[in-house]
Amino acid sequence: MNSVPSHAIGGSIALKSKQYRRFLYGSFIVRTSDWMDLTVLNWVVFQWTHSALALGIANACRLIPVFLFSLTGGYIADRFDRRHSLLWLYSGIFVLTIMLGIVLSNHATLVMFMVLVFIRSIIMSIEVPVRNAYLSDIVPNEMLGSAITLQTTCIHLARMIGPAMAGVLLSHFSASSIIMLLSLGTIGVLSMIITPNSYKRDKKLKRETKKSTWKETFFYIKRDPVIKSILLISIAPMIFGFPYTTMMPVFAEQLFQAGPEGFGLLLSVSSIGAILSTILLSWKQPTQKGKWLILSSIGFGLAFLLFIVFSKSVLLSFLFMFIVGAISQYYRTLSRMIVQLKVEEAYRGRVLSIALMDRGYIPLGAILIGFIANLIGIIFAGLMMGAGIIVITLILVLINQRLWKE
Repeated sequence: MNSVPSHAIGGSIALKSKQYRRFLYGSFIVRTSDWMDLTVLNWVVFQWTHSALALGIANACRLIPVFLFSLTGGYIADRFDRRHSLLWLYSGIFVLTIMLGIVLSNHATLVMFMVLVFIRSIIMSIEVPVRNAYLSDIVPNEMLGSAITLQTTCIHLARMIGPAMAGVLLSHFSASSIIMLLSLGTIGVLSMIITPNSYKRDKKLKRETKKSTWKETFFYIKRDPVIKSILLISIAPMIFGFPYTTMMPVFAEQLFQAGPEGFGLLLSVSSIGAILSTILLSWKQPTQKGKWLILSSIGFGLAFLLFIVFSKSVLLSFLFMFIVGAISQYYRTLSRMIVQLKVEEAYRGRVLSIALMDRGYIPLGAILIGFIANLIGIIFAGLMMGAGIIVITLILVLINQRLWKE
């Protein structure tokens, strides 16, 4: 079993690795571009259709590939050179982003737009587990915990900056021009990982990784109650909670009568909370990680309920959106950290690909919430989101209490 000394879990120890620093800079560039891309595409769909359901379907096209191809990414991460795999994957994302910009500039149909988003999302779904597993290639085990928290902080910083920048750009430029510009973000990350790794995994571990099968991987998860519990508990926040980013254009327009700047600002406020909670987690981890994971999931639901309840007050709404971002990402980061630090290297890529499939629950939730918003109203849909997180989490904890004792 891989283990990381407690002193190495937080802090900035991973920054001592030049290879990791380059990877982190590249990750910041491409993740900022990703959040700008997501903001622009959501706004385009909503302006085309003015339908929360259409917004949910569009994001389903973006996230359903997570269910279909995440395992493929785990297989690639364990069987092939991860750096070479990332170079090919980012190249494919670059080409498809250019194609998406061309489609938007030619005023294509919504169906053609969604098809291209789906195809690009296939490559993105494969990239995620490969990228996460790649961390163990560029830093030794004693730096892995630090690398995870720093990468998460970088992602949340990009999430804070990206939507706000996209909102400003949407006020002055066409969506197709912005998408074309964002394709350059992929070039940035390619330039950062093109040089060979300075740190190499042990050759024996590489051989063991290539020998392990999917059957052994599923048996490994089955016999580890903590990893199994984390996979189960993720259902509630991913279906009922995290679709809030997808529904944000609806909240911005129908609750606050805000344009793209307000939409981007709401997402950015939640990202500030996410960054602060990640910094807190990197500085001090809870001793009872499973208990805090459950409490953060319930807190996520409660904070979102308060966001909806106090939606008439702009100040309180922004405050509770800040709390939503903080608690939700505390949950997400803690969940990823427990899995990364606990899993054995021989199963790393495939276990991560299964854990990261929880993102695939988001489109299911987005479609459900979009349908209810169109049928009954966005306020009722929002209340259902918060209550759903709390109720489903409590039910799953009662069924499987092992994680609470971890």
